[in-house]
Amino acid sequence: MLFIRTFIVRKHERGLLFKRGDFVGFLKPGLHRFVDPLRRIDVELFDLALPLFQHRLQDFLVKEHRAEVDQLFEVVKTGPAEVALVFFNDQVGEVLGPDRRALFWKDVIDITVDKVDIAEDFELTPRVAKALVRPGAMIMAAVFARKVPDGHVGLLFVDGELNGALQPGLHAFWKFERDVDIDFVDLRINALEVTGQEIMTRDKVGIRINLTANFRIVDALQAFKAVKLPLDFLRSEILFGLRAAVGTRTLDVLLEDKGAVDREVFDHVRDKLAEIGVEVRGIGVKDIILPGDMKEILAKVVEADKAAQANVIRRREETNATRSLLNTAKVMESNPVALRLKELEALEKVADKVGNISVFGGLDGVLNELVRIKQ
Repeated sequence: MLFIRTFIVRKHERGLLFKRGDFVGFLKPGLHRFVDPLRRIDVELFDLALPLFQHRLQDFLVKEHRAEVDQLFEVVKTGPAEVALVFFNDQVGEVLGPDRRALFWKDVIDITVDKVDIAEDFELTPRVAKALVRPGAMIMAAVFARKVPDGHVGLLFVDGELNGALQPGLHAFWKFERDVDIDFVDLRINALEVTGQEIMTRDKVGIRINLTANFRIVDALQAFKAVKLPLDFLRSEILFGLRAAVGTRTLDVLLEDKGAVDREVFDHVRDKLAEIGVEVRGIGVKDIILPGDMKEILAKVVEADKAAQANVIRRREETNATRSLLNTAKVMESNPVALRLKELEALEKVADKVGNISVFGGLDGVLNELVRIKQ
């Protein structure tokens, strides 16, 4: 018949019946016929495979048809400091933030609700965190999650304030009504390079120094509560100690013992950094860079110093040789045999360099004439 309209609600569906735009009631599965010659009846169908019920008349239905709503829906409402975890067949399906209300269809999917008070403790349990943060999860908008790597500590900031330290592992927090952030701090031994520092020595020579500091953050929470940027604080204290160590020494003293600067800077920095939870393991000067003109002057000074040392050594050797000759002469003066042996030695040296020798008066004459010529 033209005046009869038929609507079919399947077993996995529910329907909302409207007449002239006004809600009339809920339709359960089955065949529904209505006399509607003017076509003023409408039916909206909902698939129960999608448990969340979203409709413009949701609040109206809860208020005016509460008995039917409680029969067909799981009504979930959260307080001002509550979060509701809605499980679909034991799997997290929806998360409701504070002051929210939602309706979920019953029957086809098993609906369970777990409410969490986040007024003070807003960190998720490990089980819930893994369920929400797993790849493909669709609830990430409600959760802030970070995994703290091994050898690090995580600093938790809530609304810009340092709230605590987090050990390595996965950590997740509800983002409702809060601004949550996590910074990672490396607890392993690190090196800080301080390069190109212009410093004046005691004798007014401008030099540049490069040094390295090895350090380790022992208590990250204490360090970041004490100072905003611990590494900048370490760098500034190193510079203060370096200027004090270099400014009280001349260039010559500085170049002779660079280790003294290391020790003085280390002593200056160690106790101050220990107070904020940072352990300084060692500080060492890598390079001392001189100005170009100072390099030339220093090279000339070194050259002159080495030349003077060589001259002193040469004079000392000449003096020793002269003293040895004088001692030999004294021995010969008192010992004719020694003098004769020395003459024979000299004659041997002369004969070794001469090809032919003509002798007159015999060997004794040669020796006597030789001695006479020397005298």
